[in-house]
Amino acid sequence: MGILAINPGSTSTKIAVFSNSKIIFYKNIKHASENLSAFKNVTEQYNYRKDIIYDELKKAKIDLDNIQVVVGRGGLLKPIPSGIYRVNELMIDDLSNCRYGEHASNLGALIADSIASNLPSAKAYIADPVVVDELDDIARIAGHPLFERVSVFHALNHKAVARFHAKCISRKYEDLNLIIAHLGGGITVGAHYQGKVIDVNQGLDGEGPFSPERSGTLPVGQLAKICFSGKYSHEDVKKMITGQGGFVAYFGTNDATEVENLINQGDQKALTVFEAMAYQVAKDIGAMSTVLKGKVDGILLTGGLANNKWFIEQIIDRVVHIGPVSIYPGEDEMKALAINGQMILDGEVLTKEYK
Repeated sequence: MGILAINPGSTSTKIAVFSNSKIIFYKNIKHASENLSAFKNVTEQYNYRKDIIYDELKKAKIDLDNIQVVVGRGGLLKPIPSGIYRVNELMIDDLSNCRYGEHASNLGALIADSIASNLPSAKAYIADPVVVDELDDIARIAGHPLFERVSVFHALNHKAVARFHAKCISRKYEDLNLIIAHLGGGITVGAHYQGKVIDVNQGLDGEGPFSPERSGTLPVGQLAKICFSGKYSHEDVKKMITGQGGFVAYFGTNDATEVENLINQGDQKALTVFEAMAYQVAKDIGAMSTVLKGKVDGILLTGGLANNKWFIEQIIDRVVHIGPVSIYPGEDEMKALAINGQMILDGEVLTKEYK
């Protein structure tokens, strides 16, 4: 019984085939900017990306008739609880029309559904999209009735790492209180209370710690002043917050290794900024410990930046008093998708309906 995982990104499409939880094929398809620029929006890339996936699977001589689960990266949908969702017409309509936002991940469910519909016994699913929403009502209050805190975070990796950690310590995820920090191009820190993420920073739009590509929570007075200065358009400010913030704004790169090289060359500014990023992550971990009322079974650090020993040491030094710290470097989204697919095949989970 096979699982096909599909993960469309802004400039790439990752595909992988798993059998009995073991990977038998993986391909990271890079898309040249000149190819993508031919399309007006993400939805128009649908046939282009789907055809490339079929071509790569054909080259690898993958027998698609053995695929029973096609699981795509979840896109920008309405807020939904954590879980595995069968792709249905409403989901397809919302994603096709970018009703809740435009992102390459929207294509995951669309392509998965198309491939599954042409196979004899396959069905299409998504798992833990970024819009997973399990916030406590108290966590939604922003401080003004025109604003509301919302849940958009690295849910797929958060949940996969949480479940893996629980198995490692012979516990159930639903019995644990965890603080999980996903440390990548964006950074999200969540309070996991007995299987639910009851509070998390909205990393996509700029809340929380700054990161290699995002500015994080900016001083609101200064931000408002810039917005009305006449120097910047709405699009300029959006890019300043996400995509061209953090390391990109300070050093012109989103590569932490390059910033570390600057530190090794004696660049004091690079040292201060990198340490400040660790400092802000630690502050958010401390904040989430109050959400859990100090009852913390573990702090899990994951994502690509978790490979940086110096950066992780700066965080641990400030939070180790809160609870035991475990490191799970990287963000293997394909494996996370496959794990969810395997749970379907093994009958370990009931799939949900997108409504």
